Amino acid sequence: MPAYTFEALDAQGATQKGLIDADTARAARGMLRSRALVPILVEPASGSGSSSAGSGLNITLWGGHVFNATTLAVWTRQLAGLVSAGLPLERALSALTEEAEEDKQRNLMASLRSEVNGGSPFARALSQHPKEFSPIYTGVIAAGEQSGQLGTVLERLADDLETREALKNKLIAASLYPAIVTLVAIVIVVFLVSYVVPQVAGVFAGSKRSLPFLTVAMLALSDFVRSYGWFMLALTVLGGIGLVMARRVEALRLTMDAAWLRLPLVGKLARGYNAARFAGTLAMLAGAGVPILRALQTAAETLNNQAMRADALDALVLVREGAPLASALASKKRFPPLVSMFTRLGEQTGKLPAMLARAAEQLSAEVTRRAMHLATILEPLLIVGMGLVVMLIVLAVLMPIIQLNQLVT
Repeated sequence: MPAYTFEALDAQGATQKGLIDADTARAARGMLRSRALVPILVEPASGSGSSSAGSGLNITLWGGHVFNATTLAVWTRQLAGLVSAGLPLERALSALTEEAEEDKQRNLMASLRSEVNGGSPFARALSQHPKEFSPIYTGVIAAGEQSGQLGTVLERLADDLETREALKNKLIAASLYPAIVTLVAIVIVVFLVSYVVPQVAGVFAGSKRSLPFLTVAMLALSDFVRSYGWFMLALTVLGGIGLVMARRVEALRLTMDAAWLRLPLVGKLARGYNAARFAGTLAMLAGAGVPILRALQTAAETLNNQAMRADALDALVLVREGAPLASALASKKRFPPLVSMFTRLGEQTGKLPAMLARAAEQLSAEVTRRAMHLATILEPLLIVGMGLVVMLIVLAVLMPIIQLNQLVT
């Protein structure tokens, strides 16, 4: 039965808003009148009914996502708890609809409930909202429905979303402080060089004595920044735009991503992060009963690094030709040996999902440790570097003053 959003006036003249299930909009208005409400606006909830699939548009979801990564994990966990407790899916969606705090979330869940009430599989209902639910999410849900273990699969999905978000937040936290220090240092140095140095050095412009070399060099740098600063900034912005455009070309992006993996420190972080994501997704899909070839294909598509994605797809070809998964992954040197080692153990023991999950956990812990270690090293280095630069600027200003003082005495 479709869901409709409504606005109506009650007996006191107050506006009431909400959702109502009815076969047609006319029937919805009749139900509102039976509740002593005067309907003002009645329209289908976003995406409800079969027409949403044909239009491909979600009129109330324009302007951004309904779920971010955190809220999607929370919603998945709530739905998993209700389904695992034995509540029918339709009733679980109804309960979450009533508990939703935002209209967009309420409309989205009402749309899902309407699709499920109409006889559509839950995965198909989710696929009507590709902005909110990725193909991996819907694929895992489909596997859970087919195996009759939807509650278990939802729990695994929630675990995967929370683990991935936790790792992402740790990496952001590790890089945030160095990034802020670097930005502040650049702003301070540019201000000192472009404004303070010329003001102070201008005092000695009338002096016939030659200025110290450091002061002359700093004045030359100051003139360059004042004359070409905006040009350099524009060039930097254009370079960033050019880099973004270049990454849209598959061949260039593949080359850049492969070069990124060869960098001394961040290369290992990128390899570990992508490998952990690949292993975690593959473990979740395999544990949900998705066929290994399809699971490999889907896990490969989650990789941000195109070079590692190409290696994963090559491993898929080898597995399709009959090679063991561990051997196929071991032949791709960009993947850490830990992945192929745990995969081999999983194939030998018949516990591939558990072993892949353990590999993902260890890789995530290693990435977090490396990121924190790198941030710990960078923080004092950036502070010392900033101090040295400021010291050079101060010396460039003080040296003429000291020289003049010596002449006076």
